[in-house]
Amino acid sequence: MEILRTVLTIVFVLVCIALTLIVLLQESKSEGLGAINGMAETYWGKNKGRSMEGTLEKITKVLAVTFIILAAVLNINF
Repeated sequence: MEILRTVLTIVFVLVCIALTLIVLLQESKSEGLGAINGMAETYWGKNKGRSMEGTLEKITKVLAVTFIILAAVLNINF
């Protein structure tokens, strides 16, 4: 059991580092004055799922869920 806990701890640290890096790679969500005129909706905004930003958001969601699950599992005293 101690080997499993060590492996999960290593995976947890790697997920933490990856989550931090992915969040730092994302662009700011502030749209500035473009939101007033309705210019915030561009081609990249409409096709966000296929863009780099959309991919980063999907990876962030997966890493966040993995982080929460690993934190809960590591908190259980087995």
